[in-house]
Amino acid sequence: MSELQPYSLLDTHVDAKGKAYEELVGANLRGDRGEFFTPRNIMQMAVEMANPKPHEKVCDTSCGTGGFLVSAMNYVIKQLKEDVEKDYGKPESEWGIEEKVNVRDKIKQIAATNFFGFDINPDLVKATKMNMVMNNDGSGNIYRNGSLLPLHEWSAGLKKELAKALNIDAKDIKNPQSIEFFDVIVTNPPFGSKIPIKDSHILEQFNIGYIWRNEQYDTSEQSGWTISQDFQSSVPPEQLFIERCLRFLKPGGRLAIALPDSILGNPGLTYIRKWLIEKTRIIASIDLHVDTFQPRNGTQASVLLVQKKTQEEIEAEHETGKIKPCSVFMAMVERVGHGKRGNTLFKRDEHGIEIWIPEEPNVLEMDKTAEGDVTVKTESKARIIDDQSKEVPLVFEKWKQQEGLSW
Repeated sequence: MSELQPYSLLDTHVDAKGKAYEELVGANLRGDRGEFFTPRNIMQMAVEMANPKPHEKVCDTSCGTGGFLVSAMNYVIKQLKEDVEKDYGKPESEWGIEEKVNVRDKIKQIAATNFFGFDINPDLVKATKMNMVMNNDGSGNIYRNGSLLPLHEWSAGLKKELAKALNIDAKDIKNPQSIEFFDVIVTNPPFGSKIPIKDSHILEQFNIGYIWRNEQYDTSEQSGWTISQDFQSSVPPEQLFIERCLRFLKPGGRLAIALPDSILGNPGLTYIRKWLIEKTRIIASIDLHVDTFQPRNGTQASVLLVQKKTQEEIEAEHETGKIKPCSVFMAMVERVGHGKRGNTLFKRDEHGIEIWIPEEPNVLEMDKTAEGDVTVKTESKARIIDDQSKEVPLVFEKWKQQEGLSW
């Protein structure tokens, strides 16, 4: 306690706390369910692009140690503080004790009511709760639950707690059509063909759980995908998570999800892309570097950002037989700040020499000499991490304004 006494965890920069926490617990909690944690910079990129607001409810359906939720919560807190600075007419550094307490109470209320997480691993649920406690206490809405389970298998206690947090009746949580709870979902579901879903009682909930067939119809020589009555023999979990996440979203809600590239490009999975285009507006697709999840996983992945269509929009497009055309933002992240072995990579000049830049603030020191005091300016420098993911949200924001997207 004496060692920790000089430090304030409440005022410590969140990246320092979060990184330390994940280093301490992460390696001990990785299981055999396809769990590998998303790098912090990719989480922040996805959260900034999804742009959750202080009044919106945010969820991670496979929360792990809570990295996405913590990133989203601190992104929202930053917005809240900026709004308060405008109301107070002065920066945070000039707030008095009463003003700081009022803001901290607002933050605690938002953290406790607007952030939700599910994970099937009980150890990861505990880890997420502690991570949220360390970051402004949003621990109250983290639940142990398999997000893909049929709703009748959800425990009565879970339904009761969730209903109370959402201010709804627990009896209304009864089928996949009754769980449109959240405005924003940011998640990295478990990947992999090594952990397939084979149980028919789970597959029957999902369109993607059935076999799709591409058949000729009418005399127009057009082809189209149709759902059969037969279940697939097995489905990788990430495919089902796409559909369950959309079920959890309110109409108009946004989903930022990390997915293996096979879903976006494999010819055998065209039916998933067709289904996704019918149910959502594809907003953005970000191709991640192959080393993004290294050194623990070499899966080639992308971050997909979509917005759920309303039922009226879906029906209107179904009547016309045409999907409303829209632009899609695309980017490639060719450098993610680390290499294949996980070592940090820094920017270099054309000669291969690492670039160093001055850090702020520069330090002023007094050098006493016989002739009198001489002010000496000392300069601290730091290297720049070679990470393009930080640039993507900035470019995306300009594109979003051009497209007239208000969120």
